[in-house]
Amino acid sequence: MPAPFPWTSCAGNTITIGMEIAATGAPQRGRPREFDPETALAAALRVFWSLGYEGASLTELTEAMGITRPSLYACFGNKEALFHKALELYEREKLAYVRTALEAPTARGVAERLLNGALEMQTSACDPKGCMGVIASLACGAEAESIRADVLSRRASSDAALIRRFQQAKADGDLPQAIDPEALARYLGALLQGLSVQAKNGASRQELVTLVDTALMVWPGR
Repeated sequence: MPAPFPWTSCAGNTITIGMEIAATGAPQRGRPREFDPETALAAALRVFWSLGYEGASLTELTEAMGITRPSLYACFGNKEALFHKALELYEREKLAYVRTALEAPTARGVAERLLNGALEMQTSACDPKGCMGVIASLACGAEAESIRADVLSRRASSDAALIRRFQQAKADGDLPQAIDPEALARYLGALLQGLSVQAKNGASRQELVTLVDTALMVWPGR
């Protein structure tokens, strides 16, 4: 009897695997195995978020996603492509508060929404601790160069949006004239990154709340 012929496809919301060649040579579908790509991607996100790009092995990824390597390649591409998709999901779902923060009526309101949004994410019982972007940007191997470039490009875009918002706040008289909007944006970014690092290192919620409260007390605007 001929050896089984593997067949994998990705279409719509399900993946069907398992076609074999019968003794007659006619293709017969075996019992299909199905999975939801969005659920699998969410599982991959948690692995990358916890271990970083370089630290996440294909074995750990496929086990967490509940799929085989051929299924991963067929639906998501290689490990690098999977990471980019996971990063997009992370920004879309976990960092949704960043987009709404920029709509706050004052610069202080922007900082408050960003800091409290990060606080809630870092103290959630459902998510890994730390910032996925920070973890990924620390990757140093040659295979991770495109990953670092993607993360740094996204961060630069976010920084630019925050700088523009603070420039507008200064023009509106919401920030003192002595304040440099770019420096203020970098200061806030350092606070956000520091919060994520402290959370990953085991800081309690109360310690992180104190950090946020202190940052807002010394904020230069009204």
